[in-house]
Amino acid sequence: MLFGKSAFLCKSISSSMLTLAPVQKKLTGIIMAIAAAIFWGISGTCAQFLFEHKQFDPAWLVCWRLILGGLILVTFSLTLPNQDTFKIWGNRLDALKLFLFGILGMVSVQFTYFYSISLSNAATATILQYTGPLLVVAFYAIKHRRWPIMAEYASLILALVGTFLLVTHGSFDQLVISEGALIWGLLSALALAFYTIQPIGLLRKYSAATVTGWGMLLGGLAFAPFTKPWEVQGIWDIEAIAAFSYIILFGSVLAFYIFLTSVTIIGATTASLLCSVEPLAAAGVAVVWLGVYFGPMDWLGTAFILVTIVLLTLGTKPKSQEPPATTTESEKIN
Repeated sequence: MLFGKSAFLCKSISSSMLTLAPVQKKLTGIIMAIAAAIFWGISGTCAQFLFEHKQFDPAWLVCWRLILGGLILVTFSLTLPNQDTFKIWGNRLDALKLFLFGILGMVSVQFTYFYSISLSNAATATILQYTGPLLVVAFYAIKHRRWPIMAEYASLILALVGTFLLVTHGSFDQLVISEGALIWGLLSALALAFYTIQPIGLLRKYSAATVTGWGMLLGGLAFAPFTKPWEVQGIWDIEAIAAFSYIILFGSVLAFYIFLTSVTIIGATTASLLCSVEPLAAAGVAVVWLGVYFGPMDWLGTAFILVTIVLLTLGTKPKSQEPPATTTESEKIN
């Protein structure tokens, strides 16, 4: 799930990066993008652990993730050069767009993803959400009244086949996951597509940290009356504290920051492509740590869906007004 899963442009690069030789700099960017994807993948597995073993409620966890992550990112945006943390509130239309992004974007993309995890597992939920980029491509094809290119047709077929294998193991008679898990997984893909498209105008005017930070904070506060975050839930022990802290710090804030930094070094296309490691990380950690069964059909379905990301990233040339073709957890800070 993703802070997603199109890539946002970062406004600054640390001075240490500027002193690196070109090859070292590129390698650093590649490592950072892969690390961000792994952080996001493990974050989903930590959420599954909290749901299954510590009786955490998905909505309650999402609310706290949004509020705490939002506070940290808004604070971080204040440290950026040319910071625009409060400038966004000076424009009524932008403020309205920000409210919509926070409430309809942030809350929906994170809740559908986490709830899908609670109904299935982190690996399956993450992979289902990775069909979201196809919906982004479809939206812009309709908007610009153009037929999809061959890479997009191939991606659609591969995504459908991959999803079919993942949820049925090749059988036409039964699902290997619950109908609820499938529905919420596909809803998370739809939510991710909306989340990717809706804030594009804001991201042209304000920093990603500002837009994402305020969006998370607004979404969390709007969600609070329904989830009652002030009421302690779940079993709180050292394991729960560690998993919860990981989701907030590593799976949200740190992953978001290093991904954005990698974008400035290696570009949005390469960074987004490398983030395809995320479902593999979620699947691998879920299998090793939580004992989730992932059979040959699951891995084959995963491979098909990941190939769609490669095709969309390499085969689609977005217009200047479109986001990159792939969407990752970078937008879900997530």
